[in-house]
Amino acid sequence: MIRVGLVGIGFMGWIHYLAYQKSKGVKLAAICSRDDKKLAGDWRDIKGNFGPPGEQVDLNGVGAYSEYAQLLADPEIDLVDLCLPPHLHLSATLQALAAGKHVFVEKPMALTAADCDKMVKAAEKVKKQIFVGHVLPLLPEYVVARKLVTSGKYGKLLGGHFERVISDPLWLKDFYDPAKVGGPALDLHVHDAHFIRLLFGLPTSVSSQGRMRGDVAEYFSTQFTFADPSLAVTATSGCLRQQGRSFMHGFELHLEKATLYFNLAVVADEPLQITPLTLLNSKGTVEHPELPAGDPMLAAFEAEIKEVVSCLKANKPSAILGGDLARDAVVLALKQQESVKKQKPVKV
Repeated sequence: MIRVGLVGIGFMGWIHYLAYQKSKGVKLAAICSRDDKKLAGDWRDIKGNFGPPGEQVDLNGVGAYSEYAQLLADPEIDLVDLCLPPHLHLSATLQALAAGKHVFVEKPMALTAADCDKMVKAAEKVKKQIFVGHVLPLLPEYVVARKLVTSGKYGKLLGGHFERVISDPLWLKDFYDPAKVGGPALDLHVHDAHFIRLLFGLPTSVSSQGRMRGDVAEYFSTQFTFADPSLAVTATSGCLRQQGRSFMHGFELHLEKATLYFNLAVVADEPLQITPLTLLNSKGTVEHPELPAGDPMLAAFEAEIKEVVSCLKANKPSAILGGDLARDAVVLALKQQESVKKQKPVKV
């Protein structure tokens, strides 16, 4: 049984908590928060853009620590789950690794490529694993996309377009601070940067156009260049003044013998399936791949925990949640931001 210490009881901590309740081979052994109410199990003020609202939780048998050092000193903890603001990821990860714990840290891995490298090297030095919470590849539509590519059923992967746009998050005062959250490139587009890296490998350069807000890219579109010149990959991400449409994402994936695409938006606080997952093959057949029932977001986080547990038990790195892949996603996001700022292509 893998015993977990959950650090940070906000919206993401709540979602991870729910996932642990349904996961096998893992036990939530302790939590860490500076909020006395949270330590007592009163999580009713937690709200987010998916999943159920927080509630009163039963923490019987779960250690409750107000100081991070106390949790790290607990010899029963195998894995530290960090649901902290991005600017705290580096220091919290290094402390956990130094204490002999494996680390599961939410995305983005860190706010700079250099910090990501420090985290990867620290894990290698103490022979512990670091997992990064890139849940996107585990969402149902993206699972189908990965399986379609790896199966080779529809031939070579030719490229695609990826989109992730939100309304201006007016409630997040640090969202556009490059030293706290990192802005849309690191908080939002990093999901698609990670997925693009997973499917296509690391690009050789990026060419992005868009708008800056202070030191971060607010909205941008990117053309990715690869060693294989036949690959045509683009992405659009950022924030728009579209407060009635709080979120939208989707993709088109182009294969030699098929195109797979879907698009979803949240309009007036209700999810709107603009285009359900659709497969168009070269013979003119239109298919809608079957997706599992239930809340896809919560199921994806449960799959994320399952992946972490499986890799720890097998003592093998994750091909989806590994630190090297997450570092490359941060590199890609920051290179695109640099391209917008400099108004020219940037080598990766």
